[in-house]
Amino acid sequence: MEENEELNDEGLENQENSQDSLTRVTGMYKDWFLDYASYVILERAVPAIEDGFKPVQRRIMHALKELDDGRYNKVANVVGHTMQYHPHGDASIADAMVQIGQKDLLIDTQGNWGNILTGDSAAASRYIEARLSKFALDVVYSPKITEWQLSYDGRKKEPVNLPVKFPLLLAQGAEGIAVGLSTKILPHNFNELIDASIKHLRGQRFKIFPDFPTAGIIDVTNYNEGMRGGKVRVRAKISTLDKNTLVINEIPYGTNTSSLIDSILKANDKGKIKIKKIEDNTAAEVEILVHLPSGISPDKTIDALYAFTACESSISPLGCIIEDNKPLFIGVKEMLERSTDYTVELLKGELEIQLSELEEQWHFASLERIFIENRIYRDIEEEETWEGVIAAIDKGLKPHTKNLKRAVTEDDIVRLTEIRIKRISKFDLEKAQQLIDSLDDRIAQTKHHLAHLVDYAIDYFKELKKKYGKGRERKSEIKIFDDIEATKVVIRNTKLYVNREEGFIGTSLRRDEYVTDCSDIDDIIVFTRKGEMMVTKVDSKTFVGKNIIHVGVFKKKDNRTTYNMIYKDGRGGPSYIKRFNVTGVTRDKIYQLAGGKPSADVLYFSANPNGEAEIITVLLRQSGSIKKLKWDLDFADLMIKGRASKGNLVTKYAVKRIELKEKGVSTLKPRKIWFDDVVSRLNVDGRGELLGDFKGDDLLLIIDQKGKVKTIPPDLLTRFNDDMIVLEKWNPKKPISVVHYEGEKERYYIKRFLIENSNKEEVVISEHSKSFLELVSTDWRPLIEIEFIKPRGKDAKPNQQVDIESFISVKGIKAIGNQLTAEKVKNINVLEPLPYEEPKETAPEEIEVVDEESVGGNGSGDADANPDGSEQTSLF
Repeated sequence: MEENEELNDEGLENQENSQDSLTRVTGMYKDWFLDYASYVILERAVPAIEDGFKPVQRRIMHALKELDDGRYNKVANVVGHTMQYHPHGDASIADAMVQIGQKDLLIDTQGNWGNILTGDSAAASRYIEARLSKFALDVVYSPKITEWQLSYDGRKKEPVNLPVKFPLLLAQGAEGIAVGLSTKILPHNFNELIDASIKHLRGQRFKIFPDFPTAGIIDVTNYNEGMRGGKVRVRAKISTLDKNTLVINEIPYGTNTSSLIDSILKANDKGKIKIKKIEDNTAAEVEILVHLPSGISPDKTIDALYAFTACESSISPLGCIIEDNKPLFIGVKEMLERSTDYTVELLKGELEIQLSELEEQWHFASLERIFIENRIYRDIEEEETWEGVIAAIDKGLKPHTKNLKRAVTEDDIVRLTEIRIKRISKFDLEKAQQLIDSLDDRIAQTKHHLAHLVDYAIDYFKELKKKYGKGRERKSEIKIFDDIEATKVVIRNTKLYVNREEGFIGTSLRRDEYVTDCSDIDDIIVFTRKGEMMVTKVDSKTFVGKNIIHVGVFKKKDNRTTYNMIYKDGRGGPSYIKRFNVTGVTRDKIYQLAGGKPSADVLYFSANPNGEAEIITVLLRQSGSIKKLKWDLDFADLMIKGRASKGNLVTKYAVKRIELKEKGVSTLKPRKIWFDDVVSRLNVDGRGELLGDFKGDDLLLIIDQKGKVKTIPPDLLTRFNDDMIVLEKWNPKKPISVVHYEGEKERYYIKRFLIENSNKEEVVISEHSKSFLELVSTDWRPLIEIEFIKPRGKDAKPNQQVDIESFISVKGIKAIGNQLTAEKVKNINVLEPLPYEEPKETAPEEIEVVDEESVGGNGSGDADANPDGSEQTSLF
């Protein structure tokens, strides 16, 4: 084959020598592809750093400027005009123009330009109109400093780059896929870009983050200045309307209401979430109502929407721009710095041209004054030739040109000859001098700006913000997101069955024993009579080992679920008792919990989700001289250790059976729970503010600014609203003190109450539109201070301190309370509470929870701990 190729190559070479017109096809493809790739990169997909435009956008803006007369133009007309510069079809130009218009910065639009929120497309280009915005006219154009080039057919001139005096690329964002590379620059906030430009000019540090037109919540922790490898997490803004309704008011960038609703419906069909129906009420603003079936947790559903639908998405930026006809990968910080520096150069160019024009005006105004004031025009009356006229004027000017800023040229003299007699006859010397003086002032001002160019640029940016910054405040809220574990929020959409004898578990074994509801992403933990344990993923049918004694859904890092076990260590061996947690394992690996001998046997087993410890009765077989054949054991006497621990010795004799004598109560210490204000979530990891130690029936007290009071269990999945003002462990015996303004009576009132119904959300202020909550105190003996408004012509009443405990007794939660004062109030301040010593509760005996890592070996790892290192104290 290689020989044939060589022969073919030689043949081609001979042909090329004989016919110069032939070219190798491979060479043609190589050159053409490189040309095509370069064209796509430079002329279609990637924007230039100088003005932030792709070629089609630049040509649209140029065409709009040529057509600009202050009135709206049909988009079809603008598209047709743009085709003089852009050698492509009208559809692509119209699409590019609609995208510019939807960004609401450079183009004033009229008609149906589509909706970025719903995904609706714009009307046909013959039905919609456009004109340049005032911002575009101020910022984008400056013909005198624009570099021009011929259009593709040589008939017209178009700008190489538009002199944009603003970081437009970062304000609008850009996205494009070229050949071999792509770009994705996210949009940023208008005002923040101006502030960052000013900071750069002042030599200060700055940071800029994306801001999306669809609003939403964003996590920019890994933004990486918009370079490759960075990531922005975007979430919809979801709130709870009532216990059965969620409302979505803002959506993630890159989605629309249609695609978002489709993703929610798909997740519902797959059983990941459970919803009743969806209503889309979106018009000018997003409003999607998600109705939930009764009994479904709104907080858990919000997390599930983030985990399984387009309500959360991840955007990977990629900063790529064109500079000097080459692609360049840089971050947004450097883009802003380059754009700001480029703006300074453009401003400098405009000032230099302005100075030159002013000096030229001053020169001719001075020359005109000399020409008319000294009646030099009379010197040309006797001249018969044009050359003589020029020479006469030049001679007449010479004695008076010492103070001029440049030499007098023939063109200057020609301009003087063009002055009309009417102007000479009505010449006002005083007005002429005023004009020259004003030109002097403007020249001095322009020179000052050039000498202090940075200050001038800062003032320019400040003026831009003042004129156009209103209404362009940040839309996307920056937050740090909490990570959502899908297994904790997925709806249990299938049933798990077990065949204990044969050793199978799965969702398809409907004829066998039902175990629990589960989801298709859950892990299942299984224990067998031989003392083996395995964790495996949910499937239709899986063999895990014969004689199964326990099956359950496995939770990672679960320190609460405690397993109580008694096992016989091999045939004729002694029996041991142990308590352990399972926090981390390798999936599908078999773990030996009963010594690992072939004849090991589990005599008793229980799984306790909250660390319960039962009392059991051990009965021995009659053998020899054993006197005590029956006794009780309390699991609460044992420490909780790692699964690899051998345990404590129960007896060396044969056990007849073990009976449950008394169900257990939790032996675990109360859980310490913290509130992390950064992510507005509870946690047990020590992040944020410690709320207290919580037992099984302890509740949280929540009060918000609207006067809603409720108590809830401390569920780590609970979401908290931004208007929450009280979050603490609820003490049912401690009164809550509230100062509120009663709108109907137009007075401040104090009420003090206890929550009688812990399962009900109640409002402690009236429904009047003017009523509001002033302050809340959960101190035992709160103290407040009232500041009064100063009456006209009188001294203000001195501040008054109020001991709330003495002022009002504890009443019902619905009571209006006692009037605080009839005077007009300026402020109400909370002071240090009066001393009070809370009654101490007698704490029950607590059992220590020993982490697996503290038991010989690496507990939570794959290797089992050395059983020889465990306690073996006899309990017999």
